[in-house]
Amino acid sequence: MQDELNLILDDAKDSMQKAISHLEVELTKIRAGKANPQIVDGIMVDYYGAPTALNQVANISVADARTLTIQPWEKNMLQPIERAIIASNIGLNPQNDGVIIRLFLPPLTEERRKELVKKVNGEGEHAKVAIRNIRRDAIEAIKKLQKDGLSEDTAKDAEAETQQLTDKFIAAVDKHCAAKDKEIMAI
Repeated sequence: MQDELNLILDDAKDSMQKAISHLEVELTKIRAGKANPQIVDGIMVDYYGAPTALNQVANISVADARTLTIQPWEKNMLQPIERAIIASNIGLNPQNDGVIIRLFLPPLTEERRKELVKKVNGEGEHAKVAIRNIRRDAIEAIKKLQKDGLSEDTAKDAEAETQQLTDKFIAAVDKHCAAKDKEIMAI
């Protein structure tokens, strides 16, 4: 019984950690005023008929604080990369000079900053919902073990531990979102 209980708690902790990791990845994709190659992560380019990640067909680098450069490994990939960036709807217009594509990140307006903060808070809320769902599943599994013979005190202790885990991970979500909000609102 105790082994099964430990397994439930470990699974819950691992799943909550994965929710935090996912949140971190999503937050890096939200631009905060300075150029970051992760802004273009997830953009798929039509590479000879096969959708391929942009970083698999080109070198992406930061030229300066507000400029990303994308240098395709094959010159004939300039047009497909340009089309993919426009289609991705990340709010940036590619500048193609025939050799390299430049993405200029305009300075963020106050209105755009507020939109980005809303987006950050939305991602944070998704992470919190995921963590709460993991808590619910863990508590249901603990109640099932209790029906199978686990003592009521042990079940209550396990539920309390699950709640403590949940509180800890939700605090981590709040911390990540607050740091990203501060980064976005910094001029």
